[in-house]
Amino acid sequence: MDRNSLYENELYIDDVRYVAALSLPWEKLQGKSLMLSGASGMIGSFLVDVILQKNESGLDCHVYALGRSPERLKQRFSGWEGSEYLHCIPYDVKLPIRVQDSDDAGAGFPDRMDYILHLASNTHPVQYATDPIGTITTNLTGLQNMLDYAERSQAARVLFASSNEIYGENRGDVELFSEDYCGYIDSNSLRAGYPESKRCGEALCQAYRKAKEMDIVIPRLTRSYGPTMLMTDTKAISQFIRKGVAGDDIVLKSEGTQLYSYTYVGDAVSGLLTVLLCGEDGEAYNIADEASDIMLRDLADIIAKETGKQVVFELPDATESAGYSKATKARLDGSKCKALGWKPKYEIKEGLSRTIRILRDL
Repeated sequence: MDRNSLYENELYIDDVRYVAALSLPWEKLQGKSLMLSGASGMIGSFLVDVILQKNESGLDCHVYALGRSPERLKQRFSGWEGSEYLHCIPYDVKLPIRVQDSDDAGAGFPDRMDYILHLASNTHPVQYATDPIGTITTNLTGLQNMLDYAERSQAARVLFASSNEIYGENRGDVELFSEDYCGYIDSNSLRAGYPESKRCGEALCQAYRKAKEMDIVIPRLTRSYGPTMLMTDTKAISQFIRKGVAGDDIVLKSEGTQLYSYTYVGDAVSGLLTVLLCGEDGEAYNIADEASDIMLRDLADIIAKETGKQVVFELPDATESAGYSKATKARLDGSKCKALGWKPKYEIKEGLSRTIRILRDL
């Protein structure tokens, strides 16, 4: 699959332009610098494209894109090759950040940065099971490195991308998770590494706010999908989409009764930008919409019908099973983010259809 052709796909470019044209206080980014970890991931790469697209209309915001692989960064953002506003920096967030000084020009990170977003994370089941230590340290050590750099560079605001996973399992007492809900997580398990490190990451943000007087906001993303998804992603929805696009039957590895919230990548990024530019310091916001809440088996059926295939059942292997969420119901209340002005564009059927159409073209 040629990821470079994303920049030649009209549907994808329309999505990017739509977010870039939203009525947001873009003036906060005027002439500023923005750094994000996880820049070549599903959410991060779309966000980079949006900011660079907004620069076409005079935003003048420099984007510093961090990623472990320089080749992957170069390939993903080939459509912006030569842009004076894009700065790709190969960097593993688990390592200390080296800030350049006057005697070391060109090496390390800039000594000033206006906005810093920590998006890097292991985000799918096989990673949780095969790299449990990296899953935790990316969310904690990586976050602390970014926070320390933010303080040193006098950043105006930090954003920590958290997850619906922090709510754990629904105790059966609510239908929708609001931002103050506390579910159940068995911390004495391998799978707990991801949600518990996200929880601790949020607590670390609050500690830095208090001790360092920093401005930090926390969007909580739901299970996201879209044409910028990585082909190595092992989340159920990503596997379904990949199978459908390839012309294979959709493989369901459970009874499919899990009821979750989902978000199309363009809507996830517009929500993230809304929180970054409009959210209150110290607050967490669910980026979720009830129109995209769906059972897993119904999700599989939609993709099967869209691609003309069938849904078949298959037992997961041990590695996959170890990384699966035990939560059977996780629906988020997105009203707090919507009160900031966020409005998603696509409900689940439209978002899936759009994703499949774009990926087929690739």
